[in-house]
Amino acid sequence: MPSAFHSLLLPAIRNPKPSRRRGRGRGGSKRPKKTTKSKNRLADAAAGDATAFHLKTSARAGPGGAGSGRRGGGGCLVQPLGNLLLLGGGGNLRDAGLGALRPLPDDVLLDVLGLLAARDLARLSAASRALYVVASHDPLWRALVLDELGGDFAFSGSWRATYIAAASGGRAHLPPRGLEIRGFYSDYLFQSWLCANMEMRPEWLHRDTIDRRRGMSVEQFVSEFEEPNRPVLLEGCLESWPALQKWTREHLRKVSAGKEFAVGPVSMTLDRYLQYADNVQEERPLYLFDAKFTEKVPEMGRDYEVPAYFREDLFGVLGEERPDHRWVIIGPAGSGSSFHVDPNSTSAWNAVIKGAKKWVMFPPEVVPPGVHPSADGAEVTSPVSIMEWFMNFYGACKTWEKRPVECICRAGEVVFVPNGWWHLVINLEESIAITQNYVSRRNLLNVLDFLKRPNASELASGTTDRVNLHDKFRNAIDMTYPGMIKQLELEAQQKAAARKKKVSFWESAVDANTGGFKFSF
Repeated sequence: MPSAFHSLLLPAIRNPKPSRRRGRGRGGSKRPKKTTKSKNRLADAAAGDATAFHLKTSARAGPGGAGSGRRGGGGCLVQPLGNLLLLGGGGNLRDAGLGALRPLPDDVLLDVLGLLAARDLARLSAASRALYVVASHDPLWRALVLDELGGDFAFSGSWRATYIAAASGGRAHLPPRGLEIRGFYSDYLFQSWLCANMEMRPEWLHRDTIDRRRGMSVEQFVSEFEEPNRPVLLEGCLESWPALQKWTREHLRKVSAGKEFAVGPVSMTLDRYLQYADNVQEERPLYLFDAKFTEKVPEMGRDYEVPAYFREDLFGVLGEERPDHRWVIIGPAGSGSSFHVDPNSTSAWNAVIKGAKKWVMFPPEVVPPGVHPSADGAEVTSPVSIMEWFMNFYGACKTWEKRPVECICRAGEVVFVPNGWWHLVINLEESIAITQNYVSRRNLLNVLDFLKRPNASELASGTTDRVNLHDKFRNAIDMTYPGMIKQLELEAQQKAAARKKKVSFWESAVDANTGGFKFSF
């Protein structure tokens, strides 16, 4: 057994619950399955093919890596299955070293290992070289750290090292001594490592198809973008924000000292989170995404104001009972949000204060490739990481009739996300942003319809009263703005009737009575 694992024979960090499950995603929900298609580009990347993927400098710095047990934390000894075929023999160490676990696919095997406590996982890693590789898979140790420590940990370069340091009372340990492990082939494990260590490809960043506007009036925004439900990138509307100059790391550390923010399934101080963000290199970095930041640090709330385009927010009639609607977002390069539709059928705006974000957006009627929503919209299955989506699915969009709207939003710019639009966002560098969801009269009927769905209690979010949210909201609108809903319903009916009256070219060219063509000049 590698020496560092001996520390796990010390008293446990906490008494673990006997039936706790591991290997689960954010908030304890079931982790989406990773795509396991075998791709030649995986083998190209393993071989260092410059036409395939470019690795981050830190990934090329040394021979160690996820599951390797070597010092240095650099490359990966797990190779894609295509390499085994190219070598034409020698066998797969995986098959020889997993014993009775051999028939399990890698994703299922990791789910099984995710049920184990840390000591059992460490003992299992001593059984064979193959089990050492699998049991060292860092996401297994991430789940253990977050389950048992919450946000009270000091990240030590990997989740396994973080757990070991905490289990041994904070005493520093050298990485496990180098093990010569060769011949372990797995597309699943290799792709996980590759997604954590690859750079964004240039062709993923070149497309910029969003409308960009500067100095547009509110009336123009409403008529050209909000009413037709089209995204737009707005420039020059944050120039009065103190946050653009003030929100350095040092300033935010000072004003938020002692406060904890929501980071994935745990809460962390900003100091601890930034220490993690500076040292992490994983497939799905934790993301600071906090809805109560203005209550925790009132000064942060005074450092920005809602741009003029988004100031009509009808959810405000609910006062303190309104659903969560504003968040501060902080994350390292590679962090972000995989494809989703914003909650409660609201529209949103996202303003970048520091850094840069890549956006990919699809209209409501176009489900992104690789994304599989349930019929009722309650669940969405998609690739486990943003990088995996780019690697396996982004190219498919090139041939689609309705291609995605794409852009890079930089500091001082704002993206408007219309209701119902699917969107993916990845930070290209360390980024800080503010985002808010809102309801204007252009979107009020959509929100009311959404909250009235039979399964609205499952779909609604950001509130403790999902069952009564529709009635509370509608009644508050009627009291605050009498007649607004009826007027909007009447206007919607008139627009629908006008659309029906518009005759298509084909309909105008065909005689409805005879079925033949008619010509008029």
